[in-house]
Amino acid sequence: MASALLQVAAAYVGTGLLFALAFVIGGVQRVDPSARGAGWGFRLLILPGASLFWPLLAIRWAVGSMHPPGELNAHRRRAMPRRPA
Repeated sequence: MASALLQVAAAYVGTGLLFALAFVIGGVQRVDPSARGAGWGFRLLILPGASLFWPLLAIRWAVGSMHPPGELNAHRRRAMPRRPA
């Protein structure tokens, strides 16, 4: 059981690293327009996060979403104007 869990973890990390390399080279500017023209320092900084959150970034890259989704929490709902009844 432990070896199977380690194999799954290794596959996740390996896939994440391969995805992250491709993402920082060509995908980050498609997902975030403000990252266009960013230097290699920025790309090295986001490499660990991209390898960890690769499934979420892969979906955003595949869909072609250019803007992050708006956060909707209790504070934002309270601040929204009320609709007349």
